[in-house]
Amino acid sequence: MENLLQPKKYQVTGALIRAAIVSSLGGLLFGFDTAVIAGTTSSVKTIFQLSEWAMGFVVSSALIGTIVGTIISSKPGDIWGRRNYLMVLAALFLISAIGCALAWDFWSLAVFRFIGGIAIGGSSVIIPMYLAEIAPAKLRGRLVILFQFNVCLGILVAYFSNAMIEFMNTDVLTVQWRLMFATGGVPALLFLIMLFTIPDSPRWLIAQGRTSEAKQVLSKMGELQVNEAFSEIQQSLITTTGTSQENLFQRKYFYPIFLGVSVAAFNQLSFVNGFLYYLNDTLHEIGASFGGKFQPILIGVANVLAVTVALMTIDRIGRKKLLLIGSWGSAIPLALCAYIAWTRNLIELFPWGVALFILFFSFSQGAVIWVYISEVFPNKVRSKGQALGSFTHWGLCAIAAQVYPPLVASSSVGLAIPFIFGGVMMVLQFFVVWFFFVETKGVPLEQLEMQLGVKLNAPGERTPHSKMV
Repeated sequence: MENLLQPKKYQVTGALIRAAIVSSLGGLLFGFDTAVIAGTTSSVKTIFQLSEWAMGFVVSSALIGTIVGTIISSKPGDIWGRRNYLMVLAALFLISAIGCALAWDFWSLAVFRFIGGIAIGGSSVIIPMYLAEIAPAKLRGRLVILFQFNVCLGILVAYFSNAMIEFMNTDVLTVQWRLMFATGGVPALLFLIMLFTIPDSPRWLIAQGRTSEAKQVLSKMGELQVNEAFSEIQQSLITTTGTSQENLFQRKYFYPIFLGVSVAAFNQLSFVNGFLYYLNDTLHEIGASFGGKFQPILIGVANVLAVTVALMTIDRIGRKKLLLIGSWGSAIPLALCAYIAWTRNLIELFPWGVALFILFFSFSQGAVIWVYISEVFPNKVRSKGQALGSFTHWGLCAIAAQVYPPLVASSSVGLAIPFIFGGVMMVLQFFVVWFFFVETKGVPLEQLEMQLGVKLNAPGERTPHSKMV
């Protein structure tokens, strides 16, 4: 009843919708670059005569770039502005797509993959930040997840375009894989052009002293109480000024560090990106016939459907419950896939097992990770905490991409190893989340920081579990 009596502070405007859609297109490029490699690995390995480790490096070179992009993107985003830096990242996506399509040897392909990785890493930092800064508070969670939705949509688009190119019956070794990479240039160019139609974030404009522009953007983004919103942002900037030198690695921040690193680590210890990067090779190795060349598309559809459900329910079900559901929902199909890969029985169920794992993963870990990392760190160290969580995520992703081919080739049952490992990690995640994670749903960031502060101020005393759920 209290909320009904409060005046509404925002409205949904066309400018807000356009800015959210355009900026989140970077997530589509993120997802496309993540998945398009799956259709090229066999051809690339053959034409450049690569070993299993060299093939792993071609894939993980993008992830090394992603780590670099995550580390370096915060400062240029602050200096040039979120929108302008997104233009730089869009140009890098375009350069990467064209360069990979024209690659003449192993090293040129790895370098252009590295450039694309920088764009992916920068996007994972800047786009959620931009979405959070343009969104009215009540819509912030949904708009940030819109980025993850586009990541999943990009994965589906990559699988679909790969399948269509395969049906063109072009030469596999000289043309087909190049067309798959080149296709990514189309959304990259579209993203770059459309970025000229959206404004800078109001928070960045206020930080630059561009008061009138900031108020205009706040109004366009649907704020009904522009002066009040302007004052709150200005006060927040004043409050955080001078605290950027706060050291993250202190005993009092151990608990949020544990939460942020754990949610990022388990995300990749599931081996999800290993399965996505080498999906075509994995399905071919198993030999399931159902769906033919469209098997990856079925898995991509499951991915999009799951994150769509998460988009609509994350603020109702809660972050912790989604992780608990997703732990067993991921572990069971991973166990099924491990059994099939080990015994080569029930092979027609294998694509369905992978699809079911991706569905539960995207519904839970995939949807929660970026939101949760952004919530659990106190204001003074939030940017550093986000960087640490992203570094953990992409670092482990790079390791998974590097070791997947050698693991699979290590023995007759090598394909089962990543699925066994991922399943065990999901079971372990369930107990870690159950006993140690807090629920952040519906808790204002400042209040959540105070609740975490009880733990931080008294490291030996745990806040009662019921207060944190």
